[in-house]
Amino acid sequence: MSHLLIFGLGYTAKRIAARLEALDWKVEATGSAGTVDFGDAGAVKSAVERATHILSSVPPDREAGDDPVLASYGKDLGGRALYYLSSTGVYGDQQGAWVDEATPTIAQTGEGRRNARAEADAAWMEMGARVFRLPGIYGPTRSALDRVREGRARRIDLPGQVFSRCHVDDIASGVVAALTSDAPAGAYNLGDDLPISGNAVTEHACALLGVEPPGMETLEEAKLSPMARGFYGENRRVANGKAKRVLGWKLQYPTYVEGLANLL
Repeated sequence: MSHLLIFGLGYTAKRIAARLEALDWKVEATGSAGTVDFGDAGAVKSAVERATHILSSVPPDREAGDDPVLASYGKDLGGRALYYLSSTGVYGDQQGAWVDEATPTIAQTGEGRRNARAEADAAWMEMGARVFRLPGIYGPTRSALDRVREGRARRIDLPGQVFSRCHVDDIASGVVAALTSDAPAGAYNLGDDLPISGNAVTEHACALLGVEPPGMETLEEAKLSPMARGFYGENRRVANGKAKRVLGWKLQYPTYVEGLANLL
């Protein structure tokens, strides 16, 4: 029986786990909703020994920059098929240009701010993992519809700014396709077919809910957190062709229009 150990049973990983359990995989996980205590080294090592596949969704430490999974248990992961949920943020700012898996990451070029995620991405790649570079993730309870309903929606005045995004269920289907097909090691971008501005998504969500969109703000007026401000400081379009070709990945929600319609 295929046996997966997930480091970090968060929002996306829970949906991956559910799909695999439906396929009769054995799934264990660390995290508040998991069954294995990440801090119990003996329990984790035993779980690693039982696993045929390892998936980490644990981001690197924001201050130290280290990947907690590799720092604590990296030497124990040999002989398992490895998978890692990374971020398209590893490509940095591309001024709206398209990027694919051959585009150098910040860790490879040494340009821009130090990017701990890019360094963790590179470390997992060196270990022969399948690395999934994820854009903005949305889904139930985490979408533009929820932000509008809760009064948290913003429109930032940044002409030409575009983002890639992906419905959480499409991300899960892509990762599961890789897990169940023994996909080749390497990077895979899992984004939808239509990179577009966050403003357009907010405006569409408002139209669906029958409310007026929030007023336009400058970055200074928005008073965003440092993390959110950094997000708006990058501009790129993420190509998904490799995942479609190699994994046979088919998007259930090819754009935000279908995704928000489903969530509504």
